[in-house]
Amino acid sequence: MSKKTKEQEVNLYYFDNGQDANSTQQREETIDDIMKRKKAKEREKRIEQRKKQEFDDEFDIDTETVIGMTNKNKIKQEEQKRKEFTKQQRKRNRLVKRIKRIVKTLVLLGIIIGAIAFATCSPIFNIEDIEVLNNNRVSSETIISLSGINKNENIFRFIATKAMNNIKQNAYIEDVKIKRVIPNKIQIEVTEREPAFSIPVLGEFAYINTQGYILEIAQNELNLPIIYGIKTNEENIAVGNRLEEEDLTSLEAILKIVSAMKENGLYDKVTNIDISNKNDYSIYMQTEKKTIHLGDASNLSNKLLYVVAIIEQEKNVEGDIFVNGDFNDNFKAYFREKV
Repeated sequence: MSKKTKEQEVNLYYFDNGQDANSTQQREETIDDIMKRKKAKEREKRIEQRKKQEFDDEFDIDTETVIGMTNKNKIKQEEQKRKEFTKQQRKRNRLVKRIKRIVKTLVLLGIIIGAIAFATCSPIFNIEDIEVLNNNRVSSETIISLSGINKNENIFRFIATKAMNNIKQNAYIEDVKIKRVIPNKIQIEVTEREPAFSIPVLGEFAYINTQGYILEIAQNELNLPIIYGIKTNEENIAVGNRLEEEDLTSLEAILKIVSAMKENGLYDKVTNIDISNKNDYSIYMQTEKKTIHLGDASNLSNKLLYVVAIIEQEKNVEGDIFVNGDFNDNFKAYFREKV
């Protein structure tokens, strides 16, 4: 081998060695870089995995939330549907009930109309008997005539209210009740006013009850106490009318006097009562031939005890009994014989 060739080889060796040293160094740096890059990549991978895991976790949470919300929405929707269905069902039920009620009402109405038509047209319900109850002063014929109810008339065709008002036109009738007795009988029950006093008027007598109603005007005098001193205008003393207010006030006092006299057994002896002076009512007893000067309507029990005692003491002696003073002021009852 030539010298030149050897030098070249040596140079090449050194060159190669130099290159190899540099290459080795470069290779070492590259490995570090690679390791760093690997670690960096691993860190990035771990970070990415962690992010992915967090994302997955978040996704799972969000998914659960969404699913929960979806389920809640579904539950709400189902509940709403159930409520709507229930509401619709209730509406249908109400409608059905309403229709049933209407049908029942129509059927019942039809039955009633049919029954009324039959009752008002059938001869079975023609009146055959009219009975009047509790009448003493007014005849049954008069009451039936006033009512306007006729036999052979349908029992349902007359108006009871109108018939009762017609009957009450008689001053003696205070109240009336009319009853249909199926199939063909009418009962008329009356409550009559009773005359309690008589009032002389234009040569006749007007009979009044305890409420001051004028029941009858007749020429004959009933066996009733006669009231003198009435203030009611004679033009207003007519059958069916009532005494004026001033006389009604006096009548209240008279009723108190009458009640007290009944308790003492004196009322049956009363012939007339004079109410001209409200502060001194006077009562005449024809059988005893005595006039009682009573004063007002106070302290009646005490006054009438004196009257009873004086009547017994002055039997058959005509005169006046005075009990019209104030017994609390040392007044004493006395008798004055008529001369």
